[in-house]
Amino acid sequence: MTASEKYTAETITHLHTWTPSLFTLRTTRSDAFKFVPGQFARLGVEKNGKIVWRAYSILSADYDEHLEFLSIVVPGGEFTSELSRLKVGDTLYVDKTAYGFLTRDRFEQGKDLWMLATGTGLAPFLSILYDFSAWEEYDRLILVQSVREKAELAYEDTIRSFASHEYYSEFAHKLHYVPIVTREEMPGALSERITTLLSNGGLEAHTGIALDHERSRIMICGNPDMVDETRKLLGDRGFTLARRSVPGHLAVEQLW
Repeated sequence: MTASEKYTAETITHLHTWTPSLFTLRTTRSDAFKFVPGQFARLGVEKNGKIVWRAYSILSADYDEHLEFLSIVVPGGEFTSELSRLKVGDTLYVDKTAYGFLTRDRFEQGKDLWMLATGTGLAPFLSILYDFSAWEEYDRLILVQSVREKAELAYEDTIRSFASHEYYSEFAHKLHYVPIVTREEMPGALSERITTLLSNGGLEAHTGIALDHERSRIMICGNPDMVDETRKLLGDRGFTLARRSVPGHLAVEQLW
């Protein structure tokens, strides 16, 4: 492994294709790379003799010996087109510093942790769920995963497997998983967008859990339109953005 002052050269060890435009990649991890579940890394690929960088939420657990990421392929995209061509054994550069504020330490108190994701916005929430202290800290963990087609429900089996997991099963009753598929029917899944379900009360009705200022702490990650609209909808209901010096209800990550 080669290194520079700012980044390390990691090796791709595993690839998994969910759909023609959605895939997972796993790399080696430098012993020196530290992150808090919910943060993102800056990944680099070589193109025309230079390194092109993009931000990717880290999906793996903070204790894993590897790093795992979920990516889409943007047609003609400068970065994802190169990333999607990489094979096991190829090099991916990783900035030595992790970034981002979609972390549980943004919040004070709270009993229900809502995690609202579209597409690859799921990644940081899996990292958070792999953190056992999250299950201890909250009474309920509500994971909402919204996609267009059911094939895009990446990691659905992983999410459902917490119920029978050797370490998590004792607390798995706390997890409320809400898959949403908007462009085709799927038994057991909701079909309206997250913003619609927030507006019409459908999300609260489906889960039986009310969004409450005292109990609810809400994380939002996904495409910019969803993030902005969801933040506005919740803001209109009195939910405020959590900042380092000002307690609040919302934490947001928007990597586009």
